[in-house]
Amino acid sequence: MAQQADTERRKPLNRDRVLRAAVARADQSGIEALSMRGLAQELGVVPMALYKHVANKEQLFDGMVELVVGEIDAPADGPDWRGAVRDRVLSARRALLRHPWALRAIESRGTPTPAVLDYLDSVIGTFRRGGLSVDLTHHAMHALGSRVWGFTQELFPASPAADPADPADPAGPADPAGRGDQGEQAAALRAMAARYPHIAEIATARAHDGASVVGGGCDDQFEFEFALDLLLDGFARLHECGWSSDGG
Repeated sequence: MAQQADTERRKPLNRDRVLRAAVARADQSGIEALSMRGLAQELGVVPMALYKHVANKEQLFDGMVELVVGEIDAPADGPDWRGAVRDRVLSARRALLRHPWALRAIESRGTPTPAVLDYLDSVIGTFRRGGLSVDLTHHAMHALGSRVWGFTQELFPASPAADPADPADPAGPADPAGRGDQGEQAAALRAMAARYPHIAEIATARAHDGASVVGGGCDDQFEFEFALDLLLDGFARLHECGWSSDGG
């Protein structure tokens, strides 16, 4: 293993190697932990050597975004625009799940990178090749929002039914030591249900798993695809009836 690492470090430095090492480091430790000095140390070079390939940290982030977006599958050919958009969005979701830091990096870029613009342009182009009007496509892209990257903000980040000792529980631990008191927790949940019965009903409708991104126990992938399919079905119906935003 050590010999393999030494061999890797002796490889000639180029932009692609710098970016791939940066992506791997961000995957492992988060993008906040990424520094030019740490990256240089990992690559076995002095920090100044990196600047021959990336002018600064912002350019490094741009290149990292380009690599991740490049992992998204190419658009499928054919008349099934709905299936093509669906597959593309789900491919984007898989790519960004492999690199949890990437969505924030994409959103933080002051100017979208060429790969980001290429991806968005291709999604729009798929709608247009499917016959959707410019008007409907414009509103469809707004409706998709960040979902075009495979993610969306969730309404219920955690369930009131979460483990009382779980730090992710919205009610929090019942004592400063974090041990929690199940009786007090249960009473608080009953009080919440009495005051907000419909929220409680929906939030506790499914068992929640604390590891879920959606919020403990909801199936992340199912919830995402459910909403995506609703949107795509809606776009298709509007397209079939000749919808336009001006009511014409």
